Amino acid sequence: MRRSRADNDANHTRLTRRAALLGGAQLLFMGGLAARMRYLQVDQADQFRLLAEENRINIRLIPPSRGEIFDRNGVQLADNVPSYRIVIVREDAGDVAAVMERLAQVIEIDDETRERAMTEMARSAPFLPVTIVDDVSWEVVSKVSVNAPALPGVTPEVGLTRVYPRGADFAHVVGRVGRVSQADLDALENPDQVLRIPRFQIGKINVEARAENLLRGAAGTKHVEVNATGRVMRELERREGQAGADLQLTVDANLQRYVQARLGEESAAVVIIDCENGDLAALASSPSYDPNLFIGGISSADYNPLLNSKYRPLVNKPVQGTYPPGSTFKMIVALAAIEEGIVAPDETVYCPGHLEVAGRRFHCWKRAGHGWVDLQDSLKQSCDVYYYDLAVKVGIEKITAMANRFGLGIKHDLALSSVAGGLAPTKQWKRSARGEDWVVGDTVNASIGQGFTLSSPLQLAVMSARIATGRAVTPRLIKSIDGVEQPSGAGEPMGLNENNLRQLRKAMYDVVNDRRGTGYRSRIIDDTMRMAGKTGTSQVRNITAAERARGVTSNADLPWERRDHALFVCFAPYDKPKYAACVLVEHGGGGSTAAAPIARDVMLQAMAGGEPPLEAYPKSDRGRIATQQEELRDTAPETSASVAGDDQA
Repeated sequence: MRRSRADNDANHTRLTRRAALLGGAQLLFMGGLAARMRYLQVDQADQFRLLAEENRINIRLIPPSRGEIFDRNGVQLADNVPSYRIVIVREDAGDVAAVMERLAQVIEIDDETRERAMTEMARSAPFLPVTIVDDVSWEVVSKVSVNAPALPGVTPEVGLTRVYPRGADFAHVVGRVGRVSQADLDALENPDQVLRIPRFQIGKINVEARAENLLRGAAGTKHVEVNATGRVMRELERREGQAGADLQLTVDANLQRYVQARLGEESAAVVIIDCENGDLAALASSPSYDPNLFIGGISSADYNPLLNSKYRPLVNKPVQGTYPPGSTFKMIVALAAIEEGIVAPDETVYCPGHLEVAGRRFHCWKRAGHGWVDLQDSLKQSCDVYYYDLAVKVGIEKITAMANRFGLGIKHDLALSSVAGGLAPTKQWKRSARGEDWVVGDTVNASIGQGFTLSSPLQLAVMSARIATGRAVTPRLIKSIDGVEQPSGAGEPMGLNENNLRQLRKAMYDVVNDRRGTGYRSRIIDDTMRMAGKTGTSQVRNITAAERARGVTSNADLPWERRDHALFVCFAPYDKPKYAACVLVEHGGGGSTAAAPIARDVMLQAMAGGEPPLEAYPKSDRGRIATQQEELRDTAPETSASVAGDDQA
């Protein structure tokens, strides 16, 4: 069958149309492909070049150098020293387990260390370096460097670690650093990225913790080029971080060391404050501990004795400890009364050895009583009955208001951990805290610093400085930040009757310098350094009527934990006060026998600027003091500017 010419023409037309459509489609495809290639290779060239660079270049954080801490004279208290460590970067290592296995064949790594490093890598970003071992020798660094080709992602580094040249002397002031924990990160709303570097050190307590933001500084960065296996080929760019601020404290390292040595193994606290500017010249807690033990992680063998000791070496007793202030509180009661005009300084009260109040008998420490006493005699001999009577007339609200004015019951703002506010109670406080009404017996107990009243040694030192000066002296611990002087704590006049303060100071002078004074045995006989003070003894147990009838048990016959606390507050020189202080000896017995002798020694040391002359002591004490000074000289050698320079080097 033959096709007609018309049929052939129709078929040809259809083929031509299909060819045109197919060619157009091919052209369209090729054009789109060319356009896409141009887009990727030209228009997006910078973007893809950047992505390629990011695969080849890593950005790593450089930990900042932590600010250093010095005493008021430039003696170094916290330093940074170089420390070698071996680190691994997970994204550079590839097969981490295999690399760790090979590393263990090069240097000694125990199973615990390996497991800890693996755990840290698992919870850290892959680009962050994780420390495998730190504080290693140069020999270990050399072995790792020689075997670098077989250990991808593993590199030796030189870092800085914290050290405390003055050891236990400043454990409760400077504090310590430690590795950042998850709890540290959780406590921050937006933690600095540098804190996520494993084993990064952060302040844990006291100045190291409270001034963390100043001391830490800002991290730097470095850009490193890596090859296909993740091995670092070269450093391309480095931006150094900002070092932390250097802090200068008000504490004197020489005086602090002497005070710690003088306390020995006593469970005790000493605070010495400069009356002129509020500077804390010494802040000692005993027994102490070496903060260097905590830097790399303290062992159980070292930590358990500190944790379980009945003398509580980890507690910062000057600011954390609160105790019944005992008779050191009597100055507050006296001022509350005479400032209100309720009693005149020369008015007398008869002390038969007790006072009946609301059907209850309150006893004086002197069983036979003191007879007729006025303000001067009541403080000099520490008569309790005088203050029982005074407190009932004044009332707890006025007593507490005066206590607050003198820094008691007030939390002072210092760069220290867990600063206690103490307790100066009121009627409202008892209703809220105890669900009970205040009774007159509570006021009587408060009058001699017992009952609900609680104060820290820091607060009692501040009280003494305010009595000595009549100004609202405020404690200061940080003297300067990067050389910039911080505000003084000199304080403004308190607006009290100067004649009343003068009467109070004279009574405190007699406590120490009058033969009938409770602190007479701890007097200073150098007229240029005469001391005024007040003894205090605070009970930690109840004395039953039966015990009182047969005779109160001596502290020496009681277990240590049931003995009275011993306190002494003071200021000197009497005519122109330079320093005020508080000494507390936990379960030391009497303030006159346990606390006052320490106070005299540390105040003389502060005023003399070093070892005081023996002539400042009574003749009967000089032989004993000379022996004591020789012993302390061996245990507490003086620091100096030259020593500080050696430490900084």
